[in-house]
Amino acid sequence: MKTRICRLYAKHDMRIETEVFDPPGAGEVLVAVGAGGICGSDLHYFHDGGFGPVRIREPIILGHEIAGTVEAVGKGVNNVKLGDRIALNPSRPCGHCSYCTDGLQQHCTKMRFYGSALRFPHEQGAFRDRIVVQDFQCEIISNGITLAEGACAEPLAVCVHARNRAGNVRGKRVLITGAGPIGVLCTAIARDGGAAEIVVTDLLDATLAVATAMGATRTINVAKDVSAMEEYGANKGQFDLVFECSAAPAALSNAIDSVRPQGTIIQIGVTGNLHIPINVLVGKEISLKGTHRFHAEYGEAVRLINSGAIDVKPMITATYPLEDAVAAFEAAGDRSRSVKVQLSFA
Repeated sequence: MKTRICRLYAKHDMRIETEVFDPPGAGEVLVAVGAGGICGSDLHYFHDGGFGPVRIREPIILGHEIAGTVEAVGKGVNNVKLGDRIALNPSRPCGHCSYCTDGLQQHCTKMRFYGSALRFPHEQGAFRDRIVVQDFQCEIISNGITLAEGACAEPLAVCVHARNRAGNVRGKRVLITGAGPIGVLCTAIARDGGAAEIVVTDLLDATLAVATAMGATRTINVAKDVSAMEEYGANKGQFDLVFECSAAPAALSNAIDSVRPQGTIIQIGVTGNLHIPINVLVGKEISLKGTHRFHAEYGEAVRLINSGAIDVKPMITATYPLEDAVAAFEAAGDRSRSVKVQLSFA
């Protein structure tokens, strides 16, 4: 059996090739991939050859935001059947290490995650026409939900986990810094959770328009209106909760200035070292929490999409066929015209 694959050899050296694969064995499922979203990590691999200490050391198939249709099942598979449309969880914790047994599977010391160069050999990804997966990775998509929407379950799961880290958001004033895919999904998650006010900041009007479509009560272009955030810093701060999605120094500074005493900042965006005013953090008793991936939240994300509670359609700004993957990656890296760019597969 053969499939086309999207393989990256080095930065800007992406090739569409053909690879042979075996049929599904016991507990395995053959999925015809229909849609795949380009993530920020995919972009770092494509444009920079990696991020931080994580570098491409061998050719790698990218992609981990995937949905498709079941084409065959192996022995013992009962949770999905031929023809089911599924969202594919790219996370495969070992289930046996100390973190897995403590219920912290997202911190598994032997984690396997599609399209990751963290380990060597690299974990090959899912940008391919067909892929054989474990049955536990499959979450069924409801009728009426497109595969493109289903492929948004992975980034949505990141945001569901971030909301779980934050606690109850009902009735709270929420700031979201950065209106990329994670920022606009955090907007939707905050609205679903019953936040009283959701303010989203970014540098571009196009991405802020998507945030409005996904539930923002106010958007602020901080490049055009540099003083707009000052009102939220009055009286030691106005926001109960911040989802910091950009990892930009100015955004974190705004978050610390505008969160109220004993408020919470959930740090989602990642970068290198950032300056943190510890005196303000201590003086205002701010809780600064990191958040990393997801586990059970993947299934929860699919249920939110299936039920219509979260509408991900506004964030999908472009779709390209697999053979135009290079153009798709170029578009995905242009924030002036893109929030979430997806690949489609034959």
